[in-house]
Order: sequence, then C-alpha cells, then structure tokens
Amino acid sequence: MIDWSQRSSLTFGEALCAVFIPLIGIVEAVFFTLAGCFDLHSPNNNNPSFSFHHVLTLANQSPFSVNEIEALHDLFKKLSSSIIDDGLIHKEELTLAMLKTTTGENLFLDRVFDVFDEKKNGVIEFEEFVHALSIFHPYTPLEKKIDFAFRLYDLRQTGYIEREEVRQMVVAILSECGMDLEDEALDTIIDKTFQDADTDKDDKISKEEWKAFVIRHPTLLKHMTLPHLKDITTLFTSFIFSTQVDDSHWHINGSHKH
Repeated sequence: MIDWSQRSSLTFGEALCAVFIPLIGIVEAVFFTLAGCFDLHSPNNNNPSFSFHHVLTLANQSPFSVNEIEALHDLFKKLSSSIIDDGLIHKEELTLAMLKTTTGENLFLDRVFDVFDEKKNGVIEFEEFVHALSIFHPYTPLEKKIDFAFRLYDLRQTGYIEREEVRQMVVAILSECGMDLEDEALDTIIDKTFQDADTDKDDKISKEEWKAFVIRHPTLLKHMTLPHLKDITTLFTSFIFSTQVDDSHWHINGSHKH
C-alpha cells in the first residue's frame, strides 16, 4: 500500500488528472488497435444508410473533413462487424477490440461506451461515434470538453457529480495502476475538492460549479485532446490511396478543414 497520508495537501484536481489517462488511452487505442489489426479499404458506398450527403452533414457538424469522416466510417465498420454485423457497435465489440476478450469489466471502457451512446439504447451508432470522437479533436471548443468530462463523472446521470461518484472513479484509477489509497487520505482529497468546487455547499457539484472548477484547474482537461485526430487519414495509409473524394473541393466549417 502506498502511504499518501503525508500528502494531505494533494488536491482532487491533481488526482483527477490521472483518471483521464486511461480514458484517453482507450479512445486512442480504438484507432491504433484497429489500424494495426485490420486492412482498411475504401468505404462501402453501396450502403444506402451512408450517402455522400450523410458524409457532408457529419463534416459540417464536426471538426473532421469529408475524407476523415469516410476514414472514420471505415474504422467504424470494422469495429461494428467484429461480432454482430449490424452497423452498430455493441459493448461486447468495443470490449473485444480493447481487451481482446468479450468478458471482463473495465470502468473506463464502460464510461466511454456509455457517454458515446447518446441515445442510451445500448449501442453506438456512427453519428454518435463521430460526435464523441469530435470531443477529443484539438480544434474542439473547451466548453464541449468540459461538458463531456462532466458527463463522464456523472455516473448516475443525475446532472450532478456526487461524492460517491468521485470516490468510485479515484479508487478505480488507483486500482488500475496497482495502487491503494488509505481511506483517510482519500477522504481528505475529496473534502478539499468539494470545498473548492462545491460553492453552494450542497454536497454535490453542478455543471456550472464543474465548469468554474475546471477553469481554475485547466490540467484536468489536458488529456481530453488527441493530436492524431487532426489528420485521421495519415493513420490509415491504405485509405489515402483508395478514397475517391478530394477534400479540396469542399469548403466546410472554416479554414481548418482540409
């Protein structure tokens, strides 16, 4: 057991930073695991549910270019057909890709899946996949990253971050790292955090309080950005040679689009 009793001054802001490391690792692994294990080909344009109008709409709604949306769809197809070929990502398929097994529990993988699943219907649709990955794009506004992080910690989806949710996340990350924190030290960290973040002293952190807390402690969100998302097509070299779309013909959502 690591004795952190002498680190009572450790803020939860510092402790929470570590929690995002496995989160960003899981999201990043989605790309690198699949890029390394699958031979990606051009998107299946015969799929009636994925038209070029659909591509343009998603490109307009996200930081991704037209080519990058197509590359993401190729990635999505490989992931969503690993167990059930129905054009949807089931939790077992995400688990298989990340843990190489369909069994086992992982709090961070569960939270990624639950937050990606915007409709809360137990599957991830392609639009949800794009929307969620957009959060980790370097060009995504800070406001959206703050909101995503809040939803990540709001385990019970009550609209507030409560003490037990904070405790559960911290204990989980310490367990993942093979560490153990004494209850007294853990309570001290959480108490200090709520003293700072819970400004109305109702023993829970609202979205407004969370935003103010994160702005005061910006390192909380330093793991919420994946630089690789600035040009997804470079991760999938086979896609570059197979796509039929020239992004230079499309001017979408500002100058950062390719």
